[in-house]
Amino acid sequence: MTTKKEYYARYPIYDPAHAVSRIAGEQIQESAREYSSGRMLEIGCSDKSKGALVGGYVDEHVGLDLPDEDTPHGKIEADVMGSALDMPIEDESFDCVLSTAVLEHLEEPQRALNESYRALKPGGYALYTMPLFWHLHEELRDFFRYTKYGLRHLFTAAGYEIVHLKALSGFFVTFGAELGYNLRRFARGPVTSRVVAGITATLNKAAP
Repeated sequence: MTTKKEYYARYPIYDPAHAVSRIAGEQIQESAREYSSGRMLEIGCSDKSKGALVGGYVDEHVGLDLPDEDTPHGKIEADVMGSALDMPIEDESFDCVLSTAVLEHLEEPQRALNESYRALKPGGYALYTMPLFWHLHEELRDFFRYTKYGLRHLFTAAGYEIVHLKALSGFFVTFGAELGYNLRRFARGPVTSRVVAGITATLNKAAP
């Protein structure tokens, strides 16, 4: 199992994503401490490394992702293989949901949120992160960027009650990260990027 130290070591201080990963990781852990318990479903789990951040707060951490050949994440350590758009998960079978930097890669985000809501027990919580600004990545599966207004619309349409909707960074983190990525790309070819920020939405499933 990945330790917290190993998780953050993936983005050392000279990595353009160092500050972003540190800020997001600390917010994920803080939100998990307050809202996560019981059985957790992580949608888009990759190697399940975020267990280092949330594992101490839940009894079971179940990861869902696509098979290795269908994702750019490398080796997948999912417990359940499947798409976020049509999860092979029973209704109301999880106490909480975690999904980080996945929603922008789903061509039908509303359908994905409807599915995560379906998987949650009434009164359960979902913790999501997604970008407001970021360069193109994991192409060709990079579809959307989200404002707080768009997120409110999508999540409430799925049935969620929004508890927290929080911007995780501002201009300086955005500028520093994208400057780092652009400098890295400059050495390899044309510069084609955007800017970075993060939004975390912690949502409570409204009981029917």
